[in-house]
Amino acid sequence: MKIYEIGTGYTPIPAAMGAATEIVVEELTKAFLKQGVDTEIVDIAADQRAANHLPIREVRVPRCFTSTDVQLGIMHKLKRVVYSVALAGELKKILKKAAEPVVLHFHNQYNLFFFLKLVPRRLREKARIAYTVHSYIWPGEWDEIKETIQKRYFQEVFCVQNADDVLVLNEKTAEHFTRHLGVQEEAIKSIGNGVNTDVYHIMEPDQIGKAKEALGLTGRRVILQVGSVCDRKNQLGALQELADYLRTNPNVAYVYAGGVIDQEYQDSISRFAAENQIGQQVIYAGELKPGRDLNVYYNIADVTVFPSKIESFGLVILESISCGTPVILQNKPLFELNSGFSVCSNEGDFLRNVDRILRQPGADRNARDEVKAGYSWDKIARDHMEIWN
Repeated sequence: MKIYEIGTGYTPIPAAMGAATEIVVEELTKAFLKQGVDTEIVDIAADQRAANHLPIREVRVPRCFTSTDVQLGIMHKLKRVVYSVALAGELKKILKKAAEPVVLHFHNQYNLFFFLKLVPRRLREKARIAYTVHSYIWPGEWDEIKETIQKRYFQEVFCVQNADDVLVLNEKTAEHFTRHLGVQEEAIKSIGNGVNTDVYHIMEPDQIGKAKEALGLTGRRVILQVGSVCDRKNQLGALQELADYLRTNPNVAYVYAGGVIDQEYQDSISRFAAENQIGQQVIYAGELKPGRDLNVYYNIADVTVFPSKIESFGLVILESISCGTPVILQNKPLFELNSGFSVCSNEGDFLRNVDRILRQPGADRNARDEVKAGYSWDKIARDHMEIWN
């Protein structure tokens, strides 16, 4: 059996930015290869792909579509279509030559939708088609999301109704698929994402001290938030809750990192900080490269906050806890986890937990052990292979 992990075309793999799905494809491929499984990534062609040792089959698209459009505008959507059409052609070639069982593992609705539409059934039947649902919309309540589903996710609906294996990151998604979309229960498998605990690790105190010095944060407590800068990730909401606390604790900094999806939203954060006289305590760290750079920020932080309005999984939670940094959540995790986090549903509870952690800083190493045991990529890869074997 050979597995083809299908890159989304959003940004080349390995990702040089915080692109969660691309990280999943990369880490899952590494784990499969480590376990001796014949695996290859099919990904958008890139002139300057980061150095790696991964087996990657490139899909050529016109040069104007090779850049990453983080603001998700019309060029982004057009790029998705152009890449998906070219991808379908490449996968057709693979299936024509396939002499052994093949798994095509998709991670993006555009990619699978055009594959299903453009590749003849007789060729598609040579492969086992798996689709992991990464879209953040599905954990919402059906009455609140159904209109959005009809307008923006009709392709994904078609994908989950036609894939052999529908891999979901949370049970709420599975419930919607069976109850509202007619997906058969036996086609749905629940498998979480993972974290590279070698990359996201607890640094030594002297290393943390040097990193804080280099970043101008010596002597300061750090509240960290990681994620694309947009309303869904709710950086402004977090800052609004923290404003009074920051004013009365000038040695505390709120540091947020991630690609700016919505520039107007980013500007509103800056305006709020200035208007509330906390501008010197609110630091935008930019788009951090996954891996070493991001690991440093998790380690210099005393606490990570995760106030997203809706998520499908939440890799940030696992990454932070893997670095020994506790997480404060607005909602309970959508995956099984017993330690390393606290859930705060109101402002008072949120601030009490922030204050408690900052007054008694210290890594919860047992929480890291739980993450390492339950969410290593080796385990996640084995979970996939149990299905495909």
